[in-house]
Amino acid sequence: MTDSHCHLSCADDSVKEFISGRDFVGVHPWDYASSFDPATLKKELAERPCAAVGEIGLDRLRQKTIPQEMRELFEVQLNLALEMRRPVVLHGAKCWGQVVAAIKRAVQFKAGTAFLFHGFSRSDGLIPEIVSLNGYISIGPSILNDHAANYRAMARKIPIDRLLVETDRTEENASKCPHVREVLEKLAQIRGEDPRILEEATDANAQRFITQIDC
Repeated sequence: MTDSHCHLSCADDSVKEFISGRDFVGVHPWDYASSFDPATLKKELAERPCAAVGEIGLDRLRQKTIPQEMRELFEVQLNLALEMRRPVVLHGAKCWGQVVAAIKRAVQFKAGTAFLFHGFSRSDGLIPEIVSLNGYISIGPSILNDHAANYRAMARKIPIDRLLVETDRTEENASKCPHVREVLEKLAQIRGEDPRILEEATDANAQRFITQIDC
Protein backbone atom coordinates (compact mmCIF):
# COMPACT_ATOMS: atom_id res chain seq x y z
CA MET A 1 0.00 0.00 0.00
CA THR A 2 1.29 3.45 -0.88
CA ASP A 3 0.86 6.72 1.01
CA SER A 4 1.50 9.14 -1.84
CA HIS A 5 2.02 12.22 0.34
CA CYS A 6 3.22 12.55 3.91
CA HIS A 7 5.80 14.55 5.83
CA LEU A 8 6.28 12.02 8.64
CA SER A 9 6.45 8.23 8.40
CA CYS A 10 3.83 6.08 10.11
CA ALA A 11 6.61 3.50 10.78
CA ASP A 12 4.64 0.70 9.15
CA ASP A 13 6.84 -1.46 6.94
CA SER A 14 3.83 -2.56 4.90
CA VAL A 15 3.32 1.01 3.64
CA LYS A 16 5.46 2.60 0.93
CA GLU A 17 5.60 6.32 1.62
CA PHE A 18 6.47 9.31 -0.52
CA ILE A 19 7.86 11.70 2.05
CA SER A 20 8.58 15.38 1.44
CA GLY A 21 12.29 16.01 1.87
CA ARG A 22 13.29 12.46 0.97
CA ASP A 23 11.69 11.88 -2.42
CA PHE A 24 10.83 15.50 -3.23
CA VAL A 25 12.65 18.83 -3.07
CA GLY A 26 11.21 22.31 -3.48
CA VAL A 27 9.84 25.33 -1.64
CA HIS A 28 6.27 25.14 -0.33
CA PRO A 29 4.02 28.11 -1.25
CA TRP A 30 3.65 29.01 2.44
CA ASP A 31 7.39 29.73 2.43
CA TYR A 32 7.24 32.08 -0.56
CA ALA A 33 8.87 34.89 1.41
CA SER A 34 11.97 32.85 2.21
CA SER A 35 15.13 33.25 0.17
CA PHE A 36 15.19 31.07 -2.92
CA ASP A 37 17.99 30.41 -5.37
CA PRO A 38 16.94 28.48 -8.52
CA ALA A 39 20.57 27.49 -9.10
CA THR A 40 20.69 25.79 -5.70
CA LEU A 41 17.54 23.79 -6.42
CA LYS A 42 18.84 22.84 -9.87
CA LYS A 43 22.12 21.68 -8.34
CA GLU A 44 20.30 19.63 -5.71
CA LEU A 45 18.16 17.96 -8.37
CA ALA A 46 21.23 17.23 -10.47
CA GLU A 47 22.87 15.59 -7.46
CA ARG A 48 19.70 13.61 -6.69
CA PRO A 49 18.62 12.15 -10.04
CA CYS A 50 15.80 10.15 -8.45
CA ALA A 51 14.22 13.13 -6.64
CA ALA A 52 11.02 14.74 -7.84
CA VAL A 53 9.96 18.37 -7.28
CA GLY A 54 7.49 19.37 -4.61
CA GLU A 55 5.52 20.31 -2.79
CA ILE A 56 5.14 23.47 -4.87
CA GLY A 57 2.18 25.54 -6.01
CA LEU A 58 -0.19 28.30 -4.98
CA ASP A 59 -2.29 28.85 -1.86
CA ARG A 60 -5.27 30.94 -0.76
CA LEU A 61 -5.88 29.06 2.47
CA ARG A 62 -3.91 31.50 4.60
CA GLN A 63 -4.71 34.70 2.71
CA LYS A 64 -7.39 35.84 0.28
CA THR A 65 -5.08 36.87 -2.55
CA ILE A 66 -2.03 35.19 -4.05
CA PRO A 67 1.12 37.35 -3.68
CA GLN A 68 3.09 37.91 -6.85
CA GLU A 69 6.17 36.51 -5.14
CA MET A 70 4.32 33.23 -4.58
CA ARG A 71 3.35 33.04 -8.24
CA GLU A 72 6.91 33.70 -9.35
CA LEU A 73 8.30 31.09 -6.95
CA PHE A 74 5.88 28.49 -8.29
CA GLU A 75 6.53 29.24 -11.94
CA VAL A 76 10.32 29.16 -11.57
CA GLN A 77 10.20 25.80 -9.79
CA LEU A 78 7.62 24.44 -12.22
CA ASN A 79 9.72 25.34 -15.24
CA LEU A 80 12.81 23.86 -13.62
CA ALA A 81 10.94 20.60 -12.99
CA LEU A 82 9.77 20.52 -16.59
CA GLU A 83 13.25 21.33 -17.88
CA MET A 84 14.73 18.46 -15.86
CA ARG A 85 11.77 16.18 -16.58
CA ARG A 86 10.93 15.49 -12.94
CA PRO A 87 7.50 14.54 -11.57
CA VAL A 88 5.87 17.32 -9.57
CA VAL A 89 3.79 17.30 -6.38
CA LEU A 90 1.37 20.22 -6.44
CA HIS A 91 -0.32 22.29 -3.75
CA GLY A 92 -3.30 24.42 -4.73
CA ALA A 93 -5.51 25.08 -1.72
CA LYS A 94 -8.53 27.11 -2.87
CA CYS A 95 -6.90 27.92 -6.23
CA TRP A 96 -6.56 24.69 -8.20
CA GLY A 97 -7.83 26.33 -11.36
CA GLN A 98 -4.93 28.78 -11.26
CA VAL A 99 -2.44 25.96 -10.70
CA VAL A 100 -3.75 24.17 -13.79
CA ALA A 101 -3.60 27.41 -15.79
CA ALA A 102 0.03 27.95 -14.75
CA ILE A 103 0.97 24.48 -15.98
CA LYS A 104 -0.69 25.15 -19.31
CA ARG A 105 1.25 28.41 -19.66
CA ALA A 106 4.59 26.84 -18.90
CA VAL A 107 6.70 27.37 -21.99
CA GLN A 108 8.85 24.34 -21.26
CA PHE A 109 5.95 21.96 -20.85
CA LYS A 110 6.89 18.48 -22.02
CA ALA A 111 4.27 15.87 -22.71
CA GLY A 112 4.71 13.02 -20.26
CA THR A 113 5.72 15.06 -17.20
CA ALA A 114 3.66 13.70 -14.32
CA PHE A 115 1.83 15.82 -11.74
CA LEU A 116 0.45 14.73 -8.39
CA PHE A 117 -2.43 16.96 -7.29
CA HIS A 118 -2.01 16.60 -3.54
CA GLY A 119 -5.04 17.37 -1.40
CA PHE A 120 -7.16 18.22 -4.42
CA SER A 121 -10.63 19.26 -3.27
CA ARG A 122 -12.23 21.17 -6.10
CA SER A 123 -15.40 20.10 -7.91
CA ASP A 124 -15.06 17.35 -10.49
CA GLY A 125 -15.22 19.78 -13.43
CA LEU A 126 -11.44 20.17 -13.41
CA ILE A 127 -10.69 16.43 -13.49
CA PRO A 128 -10.61 16.07 -17.32
CA GLU A 129 -8.04 18.89 -17.57
CA ILE A 130 -5.90 17.29 -14.87
CA VAL A 131 -5.99 13.96 -16.70
CA SER A 132 -5.03 15.69 -19.97
CA LEU A 133 -1.93 17.09 -18.20
CA ASN A 134 -0.85 13.61 -17.08
CA GLY A 135 -2.05 14.40 -13.58
CA TYR A 136 -2.84 12.09 -10.68
CA ILE A 137 -5.28 13.06 -7.91
CA SER A 138 -4.56 12.02 -4.35
CA ILE A 139 -7.43 11.45 -1.93
CA GLY A 140 -6.78 12.09 1.75
CA PRO A 141 -8.41 11.77 5.19
CA SER A 142 -11.23 14.17 4.27
CA ILE A 143 -12.90 11.16 2.65
CA LEU A 144 -13.54 9.85 6.18
CA ASN A 145 -15.71 12.86 7.02
CA ASP A 146 -19.37 11.86 6.69
CA HIS A 147 -20.26 15.52 6.07
CA ALA A 148 -17.88 15.90 3.12
CA ALA A 149 -20.51 15.09 0.52
CA ASN A 150 -18.96 17.18 -2.26
CA TYR A 151 -15.52 15.74 -1.65
CA ARG A 152 -16.87 12.20 -1.79
CA ALA A 153 -18.81 12.96 -4.96
CA MET A 154 -15.63 14.28 -6.57
CA ALA A 155 -13.68 11.20 -5.49
CA ARG A 156 -16.14 8.96 -7.33
CA LYS A 157 -15.40 10.75 -10.61
CA ILE A 158 -11.61 10.25 -10.68
CA PRO A 159 -10.57 7.59 -13.22
CA ILE A 160 -9.08 4.63 -11.37
CA ASP A 161 -5.83 4.88 -13.32
CA ARG A 162 -5.37 8.46 -12.01
CA LEU A 163 -6.18 7.81 -8.36
CA LEU A 164 -3.84 7.88 -5.37
CA VAL A 165 -4.32 7.91 -1.59
CA GLU A 166 -2.47 9.90 1.07
CA THR A 167 -2.48 10.88 4.74
CA ASP A 168 -0.49 14.16 4.68
CA ARG A 169 0.89 13.01 8.05
CA THR A 170 2.97 15.63 9.89
CA GLU A 171 4.48 15.95 13.34
CA GLU A 172 1.57 18.21 14.26
CA ASN A 173 -1.26 15.86 13.25
CA ALA A 174 0.43 12.47 13.83
CA SER A 175 -1.57 11.59 16.93
CA LYS A 176 -4.90 11.90 15.13
CA CYS A 177 -3.87 11.09 11.57
CA PRO A 178 -5.57 7.94 10.22
CA HIS A 179 -3.66 5.06 8.68
CA VAL A 180 -3.61 5.18 4.90
CA ARG A 181 -5.50 1.87 4.87
CA GLU A 182 -8.49 3.60 6.47
CA VAL A 183 -8.46 6.18 3.69
CA LEU A 184 -8.26 3.53 0.98
CA GLU A 185 -10.99 1.33 2.44
CA LYS A 186 -13.41 4.23 2.81
CA LEU A 187 -12.63 5.38 -0.72
CA ALA A 188 -13.29 1.87 -2.03
CA GLN A 189 -16.61 1.77 -0.17
CA ILE A 190 -17.70 5.12 -1.57
CA ARG A 191 -16.70 4.15 -5.11
CA GLY A 192 -18.29 0.69 -4.81
CA GLU A 193 -14.99 -1.07 -5.53
CA ASP A 194 -13.14 -4.02 -4.02
CA PRO A 195 -10.49 -2.60 -1.63
CA ARG A 196 -7.94 -5.14 -2.85
CA ILE A 197 -8.40 -4.07 -6.46
CA LEU A 198 -8.25 -0.40 -5.51
CA GLU A 199 -5.07 -1.00 -3.52
CA GLU A 200 -3.44 -2.70 -6.51
CA ALA A 201 -4.51 0.16 -8.76
CA THR A 202 -3.28 2.96 -6.48
CA ASP A 203 0.01 1.15 -5.89
CA ALA A 204 0.51 0.81 -9.65
CA ASN A 205 -0.40 4.47 -10.18
CA ALA A 206 2.06 5.60 -7.51
CA GLN A 207 4.81 3.49 -9.02
CA ARG A 208 4.06 4.84 -12.49
CA PHE A 209 4.17 8.41 -11.18
CA ILE A 210 7.46 8.17 -9.31
CA THR A 211 9.29 6.06 -11.91
CA GLN A 212 8.81 8.68 -14.60
CA ILE A 213 12.25 9.86 -13.57
CA ASP A 214 15.19 8.88 -15.72
CA CYS A 215 17.57 7.83 -12.95
